[in-house]
Amino acid sequence: MKIYYDKDIKKNLLKGKNAKTVCIMGYGSQGHAHANNLKDSDINVIIGARKGGSFDKAKKAGFKVMLPAEATKAADIIMILLPDET
Repeated sequence: MKIYYDKDIKKNLLKGKNAKTVCIMGYGSQGHAHANNLKDSDINVIIGARKGGSFDKAKKAGFKVMLPAEATKAADIIMILLPDET
């Protein structure tokens, strides 16, 4: 297993004019926290969520929110932070 350190990070992939877009799938407790941390770090973040509660909460928080199929097409990096229960 490779361990990554700060010096290993290629910050130019996530910032600048050619920055990648990160999609956070889900805006529950985990998705909310990750999305806000990335946003606070000036990373391009979009939220993938179904219409309703989480969709509306993410939009109200100022995120660009899309339906899951649209969000995955628009993103370069996808973080799946959905609950493992229904």
